[in-house]
Amino acid sequence: MNLNKLQNKGILMCAKYAFMPNKLQYCGGDQNSALFELTVTNDSHSSLNHALTEFETLYPYLKLIAKSNNIRDPFDYRVVEAYWIGNDLLKNVKMKGLYNHFVDHLHLKKKLTSRQFELMVGKIPAGALPHHSFHVFNIWLRTGKAAMAHTVETMDQCRISWGKIVKIKDSELVVNSPCLTLDNYQLQITNYELQNIVYKMLDESFIKNPQIGDWISFHWGWACDKLTKAQVKNLEKYTLHNLKLAQ
Repeated sequence: MNLNKLQNKGILMCAKYAFMPNKLQYCGGDQNSALFELTVTNDSHSSLNHALTEFETLYPYLKLIAKSNNIRDPFDYRVVEAYWIGNDLLKNVKMKGLYNHFVDHLHLKKKLTSRQFELMVGKIPAGALPHHSFHVFNIWLRTGKAAMAHTVETMDQCRISWGKIVKIKDSELVVNSPCLTLDNYQLQITNYELQNIVYKMLDESFIKNPQIGDWISFHWGWACDKLTKAQVKNLEKYTLHNLKLAQ
């Protein structure tokens, strides 16, 4: 796959995951209509690139992963996949780079209390990785537009979840998916449960021709993409890794 195709594929993938938090006005500018329309038509227009750079938390993470792997474009598919799903690019991010990212680009030293900040950066030598799930489970504060504390319910909605389709309704997919719970003050991913996930809006969808048995990802109750078995394995791996750091 050439570089242009990697960029186009990466931009479209990124938009699929960024759309719903943008529609809910949690992250990014007022771009949800453009994100939706361009994504359902597979149009990686420059305006889509511009819209995604306005995500205050997302874009700095992409730049960090790209720079750490000598990849010029933060929207390269490999970089986008590393952040949202997880792949081997994450291991090339150095501890110093991650610390500087938290301080200089996300400004967490100013947004968190001193104790919260020290606890968070203390997880860097313990194996913190710049995966979306680390930010969800270990920073506690929603750091986009909505600067408020997470609850277990919002963490479960905010993390990228995976599930297998067991039934297809008009605009929803019934998926078998693990849930995030709090038990004895410990966050954990529990047994699989059936969940209804919206996959159509205005009769359009990011997931084309879903089939029973397909694995999908979802974010804030919205179906984002079909997953390969390898991607399911990686998403679970990196999610559980960062969940362990949250204990």
